[in-house]
Amino acid sequence: MALRAGDHSQVAMNGLKEKVLTLDTMNPCVRKVEYAVRGPIVLRALELEQELRQGVKKPFTEVIRANIGDAQAMGQKPITFLRQVLALCVHPDLLNSPDFPDDAKRRAERILQACGGHSLGAYSTSSGIQLIREDVARYIERRDGGIPADPNNIYLSTGASDAIVTVLKLLVAGEGRTRTGVLIPIPQYPLYSAALAELNAVQVDYYLDEERAWALDVAELRRALAQARDHCRPRALCVINPGNPTGQVQARECIEAVIRFAFEERLFLMADEVYQDNVYAEGSQFHSFKKVLTEMGPPYAAQQELASFHSVSKGYMGECVQAGRARARGLHPRPAPRLPPPVPLPPRADPRAQELGLAPDMFFCLRLLEETGICVVPGSGFGQKEGTYHFRMTILPPLEKLRPLLEKLSQFHAKFTREYS
Repeated sequence: MALRAGDHSQVAMNGLKEKVLTLDTMNPCVRKVEYAVRGPIVLRALELEQELRQGVKKPFTEVIRANIGDAQAMGQKPITFLRQVLALCVHPDLLNSPDFPDDAKRRAERILQACGGHSLGAYSTSSGIQLIREDVARYIERRDGGIPADPNNIYLSTGASDAIVTVLKLLVAGEGRTRTGVLIPIPQYPLYSAALAELNAVQVDYYLDEERAWALDVAELRRALAQARDHCRPRALCVINPGNPTGQVQARECIEAVIRFAFEERLFLMADEVYQDNVYAEGSQFHSFKKVLTEMGPPYAAQQELASFHSVSKGYMGECVQAGRARARGLHPRPAPRLPPPVPLPPRADPRAQELGLAPDMFFCLRLLEETGICVVPGSGFGQKEGTYHFRMTILPPLEKLRPLLEKLSQFHAKFTREYS
């Protein structure tokens, strides 16, 4: 083989060409992406599960996944009717089977009639099947007490995360001090920080008030916005309601204040409302941003830009993978909420974590996993005020597992505190 001039630089000492794609040559924006709920804690949990299967002795018999809101992985049974309709749509020959009820058959036939070629495998328009969008609009109208919802303003996506990233892509522009800035709550769901890093946009943090049950304060929004304008061009404000991972539910007065703030500051509003059916606290009530914005009237209702997001992976459905696989089921609500408790770390835990090159809360969570099999996520993966430490856990495990989980957690924390005090 003849080498042209300059080709020698592409050949390593062993005669092999250097790889085109490596960690050093990959897109630097992608390299900055972190996604805590699927980070190093989860990778170690997978290794421990493999070791348990191989018969390696551990202080526990199973790994309990309290790191992510995966309802069915934690034992929640899927809703039979949904699976029947899905099965009939995927395999229409089953419409002749006596094993399926008539109401499921009618629903499946209605959906198939709206598909190209009466097949779920046909392409739809980019915004999704029109019939499903109309159904979603009717659902939103019922939810909001009769306020009309236009099907043409509904866009079906492969899960809420995909829709959120799509909207962020539309908003991101500019370079240097004109780069798009996006205000996101801290703590936040790491989808936002990951997407902004990948898009090379500027993450603008505003802090929720932990002392007031993680309340959103407009004064803090103003502080964050004023500070950000020194180095970027803020264009959007993200709000997560009910909060993830914080779990707070915003009062209507707070939503109105946020809308007025966004209107005054010319910010595009992104309302992540995927946990709207997970409101349990006495006195709490979910108010959609769409409903509040409409009822505020002009000039807000006519001029304020808003995109809101929902998912079948949340609320009572719990169809996490189905939300990411298909569009044909619209935007509906997975049980069980998150807990972001503060972790009081004993004085010697911090220097020990530094010795190991770990954040203190990551050190705590790794020890918890290794000694109890409980997999939670350190608060540093979601953002937290400096000097405070948290972890996030879901409470999806069934009661027979949740009670011993909480007992183990309490015992571990007492032991950890004694060891590093």
